[in-house]
Amino acid sequence: WRALPLRDRYPCRPAAPALNALTPSDAPARNASASASARAGRTPWLGGALLALGIGGFAAVWIMLGAFTSRQNSWMAVLAALDLAWMLRLGGWRPGPRRAAVGVAATALTVLVANWGITASHLGRAMGLQAWESALKLGSDHAWTLAQLANDGGDALWLGLALVIAAFASK
Repeated sequence: WRALPLRDRYPCRPAAPALNALTPSDAPARNASASASARAGRTPWLGGALLALGIGGFAAVWIMLGAFTSRQNSWMAVLAALDLAWMLRLGGWRPGPRRAAVGVAATALTVLVANWGITASHLGRAMGLQAWESALKLGSDHAWTLAQLANDGGDALWLGLALVIAAFASK
């Protein structure tokens, strides 16, 4: 017994055309008013959602690390810049100066949220409050004073380096 080729076993089944055999005239007509992002298969809200998820998620990890080590861990800002640049690329943001500016702003916001959370967690621990309770009660002047006391020159270098890396990695 020898195996028959598929075309001999199922002679009535029509053969499907190859995907690359379609000519442009065979392609389905597209709506002329469709946006470029819809034609590319992208959803316009996905980039913003991924960016918000990246900012919030990375800040949460940074706050937990700061709460466990009782340090600022400013080197995490560089990792945040790289993570947010990756989120911008995954979200479909077009390369260029706008994406670089968004990357720098997102990195700065992540640094701000993380420092606020670390300050609030240390202050809340001393007062017997949870970190989120302390974060809601913490005023901007008090947070600024505590952040200045907690961060030194090395931390400022890490944060500045993170903003530069964010600008170049997000381009």
